[in-house]
Amino acid sequence: WETCWFKVELSIPPAWAGREVHFAWESDGEGMVWRDAQPVQGLTKEGEKTSYILTSSLKETEPHSLTLYVELACNGLFGAGKGSMIAPPDPDRRFTLSKAELVVFNRDVYELLVDLEILLDMAQLLGEENQRSFQALYTANQMVNVCDVTDPSTFPAARDLAAAIFSQRNGESQHTIHAVGHCHIDWVTVVHLMERNPELTFACSQLRLTVPWQAQQLEWVRSCYPGLYARIQDFVAKGQFIPVGGTWVEMDGNLPSGESMVRQFLQGQRFFQEQFGRICSEFWLPDTFGYSAQLPQLMRGCGIRRFLTQKLSWNLVNTFPHHTFFWEGIDGSCVLTHFPPGDSYGMHGRVEEMLKTVKNNKDKGRVNHSALLFGFGDGGGGPTQKMLDRMKRMSDTDGLPRVQLSTPDRLFSVLEKESSQLCTWVGELFLELHNGTYTTQAQIKKGNRECERILHDVEVLSTLAVARGGAFHYPASQLQRLWRLLLLNQFHDVLPGSCIQLVVEDALQYYAEIRRTGARLQEEAVQSLCGDLLQPKAGSTESTLLLNTLPWERTEVISRTGPAGTETLALVTVPSMGYAVVREPLLPPQPVAVSKQEDGSIAMENGVIAVHLDAMGRLTSLRLVDSERESVPDGCYANQFALFDDVPLYWDAWDVMDYHLETRKPVTTLLKPLEITLAGGLRGSVSFSLRIGESSTLTQEIVLDATCPYLRFQTQVEWKEAHKFLKVEFPVQVRSTNATYEIQFGHLQRPTHWNTSWDWARFEVWTHKWLDLSEHGFGVALLNDCKYGASAHGNVLSLSL
Repeated sequence: WETCWFKVELSIPPAWAGREVHFAWESDGEGMVWRDAQPVQGLTKEGEKTSYILTSSLKETEPHSLTLYVELACNGLFGAGKGSMIAPPDPDRRFTLSKAELVVFNRDVYELLVDLEILLDMAQLLGEENQRSFQALYTANQMVNVCDVTDPSTFPAARDLAAAIFSQRNGESQHTIHAVGHCHIDWVTVVHLMERNPELTFACSQLRLTVPWQAQQLEWVRSCYPGLYARIQDFVAKGQFIPVGGTWVEMDGNLPSGESMVRQFLQGQRFFQEQFGRICSEFWLPDTFGYSAQLPQLMRGCGIRRFLTQKLSWNLVNTFPHHTFFWEGIDGSCVLTHFPPGDSYGMHGRVEEMLKTVKNNKDKGRVNHSALLFGFGDGGGGPTQKMLDRMKRMSDTDGLPRVQLSTPDRLFSVLEKESSQLCTWVGELFLELHNGTYTTQAQIKKGNRECERILHDVEVLSTLAVARGGAFHYPASQLQRLWRLLLLNQFHDVLPGSCIQLVVEDALQYYAEIRRTGARLQEEAVQSLCGDLLQPKAGSTESTLLLNTLPWERTEVISRTGPAGTETLALVTVPSMGYAVVREPLLPPQPVAVSKQEDGSIAMENGVIAVHLDAMGRLTSLRLVDSERESVPDGCYANQFALFDDVPLYWDAWDVMDYHLETRKPVTTLLKPLEITLAGGLRGSVSFSLRIGESSTLTQEIVLDATCPYLRFQTQVEWKEAHKFLKVEFPVQVRSTNATYEIQFGHLQRPTHWNTSWDWARFEVWTHKWLDLSEHGFGVALLNDCKYGASAHGNVLSLSL
């Protein structure tokens, strides 16, 4: 990941007057050309950018001697992995500069070669039954006959032959492809390309602000490269550079909370409004690993009515049945949705891709327009001149779909007019791949959930402090900074855990900063809100101030520090979104009873639920005391840990394959048998330890509090395994064909059976804080504070750890 700099001093020979002159550069590392202290051109061999145009026609008045600088990075388009783009970096890898030359570029030869490429592709791909393929073939043959490579004066006649074919127009019914340039990064090259091609439009979907790394790209450009930023703003005003997306980063579409998703749109749309005078009407999220059923409602609430992605073309099992359709969310909100039928955001403008876009379109007959996203989209790079030149020849050529450089607004406006026959897809857009991203990098998942909670609590308490009056000032700017750190970490390769090690290290630092600053802001709000209550008063009994930031009254057992520094338990009640001063704790209607049996098993009961655990900490019984309804089936064990092999086909950090379920091994090696740690009263608890795999360990404390209707499992794992997957399973005595999972601001149901391929493709799904399996009058829910991967198959609830 290191970079180095080259100083390049050029002297163009006077004899090259009137010629097009390039600075040619080839290396296996990415580079950037700097001129007059400004970045002017990206250089990427894999991205077909190996030269910088110094002049299109050298004039006597132009400088013939100049100095450039090239910054060369020790990574390629997709990093520096050892033998694979997803492998860890190779510390011994060396990068080579193989060419640095001053060259004359023969534009006539280049144009002739592009003509021949298009004609030969037409001849090969249109098929023998199509007369246009023969016309293209014979034209190419004539061009070869006419052209004398030693005599440039023959080139125009050859090009005229190609132009005659390309100028033969289509009929009115021909499908129209809206070509939009696309990439994640390398805007300086795109701007340079726009200056040479006024017709080019470019969709930028990476909008972020004020914090490091990708989330800040435009703000980084604005602060670090004001010259480039001014050029971008100019192209935005002209309608060529089109910011799309509407969110702060290209976020993960599953795991962020509802509030986080709202903030993604809020921060993104606010940036668009402030910087470009308008908000986005398109949500552009081409590379995220699935899309929550809540997104349509959030989009509509944030002024967005159109959605574009292509990721579901990656489905491993089922082919998604539409490319243009209405997507309906859990509240009935609908957005017009388009998947480019070429199933890519990295097209190169070739004949083959145009034909695929038409042939592959699942909604032929319903609509006659579709998108094609061209450029080296993944990894950066973006569009190239050759891509543009190919598509110019296909703008309206008989036998090929009509191709026009377009904008997202122009595309969706036409689709809206044609939308009367479109189908509607209801619910989530589930990606049948990359299911491992719900669990990969557990520390990142935990940090996200914790920081979402911290920011919620700080905002609630700060709002209450403002409402109470006084000198307290709402910490808006500090909260915005913390939110932007959190939103940055929700980028679709960070929160899913599919990022490189350096990014993981940064992400954990950002979480630490949110925790640290959040704790300080929370303390300041509490001092303002309840400062007088925190002051000890003479003669008063020892008291505890408790705050509840949730919208319902809570009665719970808490731990508090006594005057001697000892921890004591108390049963307390705190009102909704409020606080209480507790001096005398409540007495439970029934204390927790804990008893150990002769076989080493332990029973616990609190008057609400009764549980029985075997010596390995597994639940053999979980009953509601009033109804005597048993939750654990006979002969089954709940809280059963199981280890699976995790060897996916390719995407190691991203995937877990369905065949991992065939390798299930229950964890049964006991390191420390079940023992009582708290004997009852307000709280009873037991603990045990297991060995997992070859060298990992698990310690768990199981806690039952007075009056509490649920059992808590506090689990610590020291994980040292490779290519293994740990889960915990809860078979329950409930029968239902659907389980319910929490999502953003709601829930959805997924089948517990595998009747169809659509069902079994969801062998591993995502949830937020809970999943539930219920039948009429009874059910069991599995809650968590930092996990997202889960499943419910048959009567077994499983949480991926």
